[in-house]
Amino acid sequence: MSASITVLSTGGTIASTQAEDGATPSRSGGDLIAAVPELGSHADIAVTEVVQTPSFDMDIESLAVIVEQTRTAVDDGADGVVITHGTDTMAESAYYLDLVLDLDAPVVLTGAQRRSDEVSPDGPSNLLTAARAASHDRFRGRGGVYIAFDEELHAARDVTKAHTSDLSAFVSPDKSPVAHFTRESVRVHREPGSRSDTIEATTTSADVVVVKTGIGVGTQQVDAALGGSVDGLIVEGTGLGNTTSPLGGAIRDALEADVPVVITSRCQGGAVAPVYGTPGGGKTLRSHGIIDGGDLPAHKARLKLMLLIEEYEAADLTTLREAFEANS
Repeated sequence: MSASITVLSTGGTIASTQAEDGATPSRSGGDLIAAVPELGSHADIAVTEVVQTPSFDMDIESLAVIVEQTRTAVDDGADGVVITHGTDTMAESAYYLDLVLDLDAPVVLTGAQRRSDEVSPDGPSNLLTAARAASHDRFRGRGGVYIAFDEELHAARDVTKAHTSDLSAFVSPDKSPVAHFTRESVRVHREPGSRSDTIEATTTSADVVVVKTGIGVGTQQVDAALGGSVDGLIVEGTGLGNTTSPLGGAIRDALEADVPVVITSRCQGGAVAPVYGTPGGGKTLRSHGIIDGGDLPAHKARLKLMLLIEEYEAADLTTLREAFEANS
């Protein structure tokens, strides 16, 4: 029996063409499907237009619509869902979906680094890889959210965009891709499925700000955030999750004001760990009650904290910390 796949089109480079004022999404999901006739040999394809935006303009409201459209497609019998999306924030959207969806059908995001009106566009190949993954027996019935790019399939929890323009833009630091697609077959390297605990909230209005440390960084970022009644902070620390001493003091003040703060690292690989003393060292920050971000990058930790603040409305810091760290 042929697989059934629903393609949700959201814009991005894969749907963009050059215009006088710069490239903008202009091609429909139907246009994208029509450009890859081979898709029909892998699945029966249905297309739904969701939004038409560059991914750097993607917002929480649009993600909530994508969540509902994905659920509807699976409820209506789709064996898998493919989402065409811009690459800038694709890893964020994939992780968001992985956090809130609990489905037995694979959800595969894909896009392009080159527009269809450029030389050697990569969108058709990436779209074909996504459809092959969403319809393949090794992934059907297993759930999970993935990114398909340059003939590789990456888990949403682990993947990040590592290069601005290379066709092999996505990597999974410290981990391998879930699978690699050749012309004729699929090599599965890791067990398919989600790597995230499901969060019940599917949308959020929480205001969570990312703060970065570095040589000589002071308290201004945290002071400004607290002055704006922020709901939470993500700190992108150095190394194992450390900050300057002034910033460490500002983080202590935020925690004492019951503002949840998550520590992450600007390093692409590895996890944070409470090792160092001094006011900005990871061990000191932990003693103040900071949340351990594990190996999540700051942009993914932000989405997770936003959803948890929504789910655990008015919860104390201990509850939020335990929920975040349960599967960070």
